[in-house]
Amino acid sequence: MNERDFIGYGPNPPKIEWPDGARVAVSVVVNYEEGSEYSLLDGDPHRETNSEVPSPLPLDERDLANESFFEYGSRVGVWRIMDILGQYRVPATFFCCALALERNPQVGPEIVRRGHEVFGHGYRWEEYYKMDRDTEREAIRKAVESITRTTGERPLGWYTRYGPSLNTRELVVEEGGFLYDSNSYADDLPYYTQVHGKKWLVVPYSLEVNDTKFWRGGMVNPKDFYDTAHNTLELLHSEGATNPKMMSVGLHCRIAGRPARAVALKNFLEYACSLPGVWFARRTDIARWWLEKYP
Repeated sequence: MNERDFIGYGPNPPKIEWPDGARVAVSVVVNYEEGSEYSLLDGDPHRETNSEVPSPLPLDERDLANESFFEYGSRVGVWRIMDILGQYRVPATFFCCALALERNPQVGPEIVRRGHEVFGHGYRWEEYYKMDRDTEREAIRKAVESITRTTGERPLGWYTRYGPSLNTRELVVEEGGFLYDSNSYADDLPYYTQVHGKKWLVVPYSLEVNDTKFWRGGMVNPKDFYDTAHNTLELLHSEGATNPKMMSVGLHCRIAGRPARAVALKNFLEYACSLPGVWFARRTDIARWWLEKYP
């Protein structure tokens, strides 16, 4: 993770093909984190923050209003998003925090039953770059064991809160059983990097079409989300006529699961489904395709 690549594919991206000649592979990611965030009830030194509605309470006191924002995501938002995905027959990848699935045991099996991918997003929703190597290694193992137990499927990909540590990629490879990670925002296509002298696949993520901007600022109206998603797909679809691309859409159950924002998601899926040459794919499907066709 210490070396940087400023060149990538450059002006000559690889000549690739997606299934059925698709121009764009669209990866919808649903972050399932509710119940794994920082909490004084779990012995953390501070509670979770929420910049959508700034709290008047100090971080070392429980904020019941803020807690309820997160509870909405697991009580209501996750089901609304899964229903919308089902309406448009869109398979998604669920970035799962293991503790969140433990606390709502209905969700994990339902993600799998509806044909979505379960993906490792930590045991808790916490910053892995703050951990030492051994602590991070144990957290990865604990998450894999828990997610496999609660869903019946082992996660094949890994992504951490905000960003990886200098050790994350090596630890994921050393753990074994993973196909790829998504701890990068560096490209519009999967790419290989080197870990321990061997090729390792990265399926990059994006924070551009991502509902976190409602909480962090940058998006006010749900139409902002739709416009951003529409413009991204429009350009990538145009470029994909000669050089197929990949697009990531990032959702959170407590954010996009709210009614007004969910309508923007529906409108985007309606638009995307109207275009020829759009392949809605789970990230593991993209990874397997890349590993098989472009080793």
